[in-house]
Amino acid sequence: VPGGSPLRAEDGGIIESPLFDNIAIFLALFFLVIGVLYGRLTRAIVSNHDVPAFMADGLRSIAPLLVIFFAVSQFVALFKWTNIGTWVAVTGADAIRGLGAPTLVLFAALIIAIACMNLLITSGQALWALVAPVLVPMLMLLHINPATTMALYRIADSCTNSITPMSTTFMLTVGFLQTRKKSAGIGTLVSCTLPVAMAMLVAWTALFFVWWLLGIPLGPGAPVR
Repeated sequence: VPGGSPLRAEDGGIIESPLFDNIAIFLALFFLVIGVLYGRLTRAIVSNHDVPAFMADGLRSIAPLLVIFFAVSQFVALFKWTNIGTWVAVTGADAIRGLGAPTLVLFAALIIAIACMNLLITSGQALWALVAPVLVPMLMLLHINPATTMALYRIADSCTNSITPMSTTFMLTVGFLQTRKKSAGIGTLVSCTLPVAMAMLVAWTALFFVWWLLGIPLGPGAPVR
C-alpha cells in the first residue's frame, strides 16, 4: 500500500514481488522491533547490550537443528552434484506412469511412505530436505503441483509425530506420564496416542482427497491440481 509501492511487483502484484521474495528479512525486522519494544516496556532490556544476549539465547535452542541442517546441506549438495535426485525422479516418474495407478492411490501410498519414514527421522525440516529433491520433481513430471506435494507431506509428517519413540518430545511425555502413573512406559503412551494419530491421518487424508477432487486452491497462486 499504495498500489505503486516499491515492494510490489512491476505489474502491481503481491505474490511475485520484492516483499515475498525477501519475506524473511521483513519478518526478522518485524520481530526484532516488536521484541525490543516489548523488552523495553517490561524493563527486561535495560541497555542495547542486552539485545545480542537475548538473540544468542534464542539461537541456543535451535543449535541442534542448525547441526542437522549442516548435514542435510551436504546431502542435498551431493544429490545435486551427482544428479542422483534427477535420475531417481525421472526413473520413479516413469515407473509410476507405467503402473497406471489412479492419482488418489498414488497420494495414499506417498502419505503412508512418509508416515513410516517419519517414525525414524523425526525432524520435519530435515525429512523434507531429504525427500523434497526427489519427490517434488518426480511428481512434477506427473503434472502434480509442488504445493500439493508439500500438503501431502505435511499430512503424513504431522500425524505420526506423537507415536515415534525417536522423538525427544515423546520421551519427555513419557516422563510427564510417569509422574501420574509410575508403571507407565513407551507402550502406555503409544496405546493412548496411536488411535488419535491414526484417526488424524485418516481424517486429514480424506479431507485432502475431497479438497483435491473439488479442485480448491491451496493458496494464492497454488492450485491443488
